[in-house]
Amino acid sequence: MDIVSQRQLAEHVIRTLRAAGHEALLAGGCVRDLILGRPPKDYDVATSARPEQVVALFPKALTVGAAFGVVVVVEEAVEVEVATFRSDRGYTDGRHPDAVAFTSAREDALRRDFTINGMFLAPETGAVTDYVGGQEDLKARVVRAIGDPRLRFGEDHLRLLRAVRFAAELGFEIDPATAAAIKELAGKISLVSGERVAAELKRMLTTLPDGRRRGLALASDLGLLAVILPELEAMHGVKQGPTVHPEGDVFVHTTLCVAELREPSFELAMAGLLHDAGKPRTALMRDGRWTFYGHADVGAKSAEEVCARLRLSTLETRRITWLVREHMKLMNAAEMRVARLKRLMAEDAFEELAELWRADCIASGGNAGPYEALMAQYRALAHEEVKPAALVTGDDLIGLGFTPGPAFREILDEVYDAQLEGRVPSKPQALALARQLATERCKPNC
Repeated sequence: MDIVSQRQLAEHVIRTLRAAGHEALLAGGCVRDLILGRPPKDYDVATSARPEQVVALFPKALTVGAAFGVVVVVEEAVEVEVATFRSDRGYTDGRHPDAVAFTSAREDALRRDFTINGMFLAPETGAVTDYVGGQEDLKARVVRAIGDPRLRFGEDHLRLLRAVRFAAELGFEIDPATAAAIKELAGKISLVSGERVAAELKRMLTTLPDGRRRGLALASDLGLLAVILPELEAMHGVKQGPTVHPEGDVFVHTTLCVAELREPSFELAMAGLLHDAGKPRTALMRDGRWTFYGHADVGAKSAEEVCARLRLSTLETRRITWLVREHMKLMNAAEMRVARLKRLMAEDAFEELAELWRADCIASGGNAGPYEALMAQYRALAHEEVKPAALVTGDDLIGLGFTPGPAFREILDEVYDAQLEGRVPSKPQALALARQLATERCKPNC
């Protein structure tokens, strides 16, 4: 058959398993999303078939998780996870079951995390099988752990943060008993790998604006933020000048800024989260007002530490720290030298820097007028004009008879600035300026 979507493959898997005499249903988050009328991100299948029986029907299936009853069926580059109904025995490492026993759909539902994720659905009829009260909690808009929340969170500590993420993403409340368990066990989130925490943060910070702000507030209220992002928790109570920042303390400002970002990438969202991370350590009252001199550089260092803790890639780390370090630069864009502004515009992350500036301004009670003016200027400039090839290179300086040295970079930068500003529009003029500067600062070849 021609497989063009994950849903098609999931339904094909279910039909094939049933034709072979096995029970098979859609399971987990895709069922929740289908009931809510949301497009599922993934389609998972749960079945009574053992892993070897699934592989017999789908010989190309990947068996990496077969010990836990999970295989991945692959057809035409589309993948669907197929899991055998199971119950788990013990979670010594706080993530993986020590052993699994293949069992019934009901037992399988009872070992899942939250009621809204514990349902099954027959795709051909739309009939929902619900052993845990998930449909009622969807109607009530509640995130509730299945059974004893302390047991569920003990099985996988990441569920502490997942509960917050689901509540933020869906606009749900967290059941009081579940919230109390999160607060009690919040310190356990420190045992989860940085990569897994980062994956949850990514989904939470790139959801709808209200969800981002609410997720951060919930994570703070339940004690998770103090563990995973103490740099952010430290912003609580850090006062700012009411004239410049009428919105409140640094934490309130930060959550407003993150919420204002328009469809942010994970890197931009993280930069929004950490752009003022240096303020708690640089806050100083001077002449009756709060100042934060150097907070961008201090914040960039904090951002680098956060990225290391979350095991982010080198490229993600560079982009996030650059955005944090440079986030104040565009405040004076209207007065900035043309060469300096063009150098900023030539950066790969300039548009994200500008978006961070826009959100920062609005979160401080300002408006987007300066941002719109800057972006109109940016769009008006052709790429070649923003970042033209340099008229003078180091080879040219050597050709003029000067020895390479520390001054070369300064000279080339000054000549390039003059080029960007239109003061040396041609190569002969640029070479004349380079010769003048090199004569003053370099020794001739000898």
